[in-house]
Amino acid sequence: MRKLYLIIFLLIVPVILQAQSRTITLEEAIQIALENNYQLKQAENNRSLADPRVRSAQADFLPNLSAGLSGNRNVGRQFIQEDLSFDDRTTYSLGGSINSSVTVFNGFSNIANLRRAEADRSSDELQLQRLRENIMFNTASRYLQVVLNEELLKIAQSTLLASESQLEQVMAQVEVGARPIVDLYNQESAVASDELTVIQRENALDVSKAQLIRIMQDDSISDIETSMPTVEELSLVPVDLDLYDLIQAALTRRSDFRAQEYDIESNRQNYRIARAQFLPTVNASAGISARYSDQFSFMGESVPFADQFFDQNVTRNLGFNIQIPIFTRWNTRTTVQAAHVQLRNSELQLDNVRFQISEEVRQAYSDYQSIVKELESTEKALRAAERAYETEQQRYEVGSSTLIELNLANANYVQAQSNRIQAIYNFVFQEQLLDYFLGQLDQFSEF
Repeated sequence: MRKLYLIIFLLIVPVILQAQSRTITLEEAIQIALENNYQLKQAENNRSLADPRVRSAQADFLPNLSAGLSGNRNVGRQFIQEDLSFDDRTTYSLGGSINSSVTVFNGFSNIANLRRAEADRSSDELQLQRLRENIMFNTASRYLQVVLNEELLKIAQSTLLASESQLEQVMAQVEVGARPIVDLYNQESAVASDELTVIQRENALDVSKAQLIRIMQDDSISDIETSMPTVEELSLVPVDLDLYDLIQAALTRRSDFRAQEYDIESNRQNYRIARAQFLPTVNASAGISARYSDQFSFMGESVPFADQFFDQNVTRNLGFNIQIPIFTRWNTRTTVQAAHVQLRNSELQLDNVRFQISEEVRQAYSDYQSIVKELESTEKALRAAERAYETEQQRYEVGSSTLIELNLANANYVQAQSNRIQAIYNFVFQEQLLDYFLGQLDQFSEF
């Protein structure tokens, strides 16, 4: 029995460990999010209805066709045409018909309906594309936040190890009387502060991982190991940008802006459909019908089913119908006014989207210029803080500096490291944010 338990344990544990931790690249995280996001699935389901709507609008130009078949069994007192009398009888009859009609003119409503369906389809496609971009951008943002928190945790852990090593040295020096006891207390306080920082960084990392798992919507993933190029391998080369060109590019590429333009076109066609109700409607129709009755006779003899149904009792019709609206209790006028208001509102919404895109691009451009300056300043600050810390450490070792001054230099060095890491990943993030606002995030770029 123990061997059986051991075998089960050895089989289950690797599976559990594999489900708990998984190394995922940025591209894999985005792909998982795109596959699992319920909003994207709903949008794709709605998009699948666009093509049938267009085909239905195209089919409105074609004639319709219907067929009918009816049968009757009558029991009771009936008029007998041959004898010109009434009698109790049971009679049977059968009838069939084929009819067709086509719209000749309806105020060009069918043309407007087709154009509206095509505009709606284009709008749905662009909205779906923008939704994909939103998911890609949000997933990448959370992924980069995890990477940033991992780097900050590494800095905190490294600082804690250095503080603990420094504590051992101070403790040894205090024991031999080379340092005052207050240095020991100060260093113990510094170690405790660094331990708290590590705890806070670990918590921030766990939270960012949970947020990333949430957006990927994969229950099989409970922990994530990121896979990113090192800081030295990242491309940190700023590019010259022109704000006017960026705004024009965004207005050309942004799928939500183009989707709004198609919404205007859809509402414009809907307005034409409403106005078409003021015009006459012309329909043409044609049909053929046949019937059979067991009481039908010719010269006293019953006529067979085939002779009745396919020859003698066949009726053909051909005609047209004109409907002219004269007074509709102002319902048509109200419909037209509502369609016109909807058209104007969609045009106003396009202006709002234009202003929003311009504001987003301006903000992204300003942030990009700012983060470029931060890259330069944090690099200089890191070099200066590192030299200051090394100098202060050498002074402390020869007794010309206090432990408080050394810890202050160390704190400044750690803060400079954190600022540098955050500036690097903020630069990477800002590049992707700029692409997102420009509408060119169809495929997330490699770092």
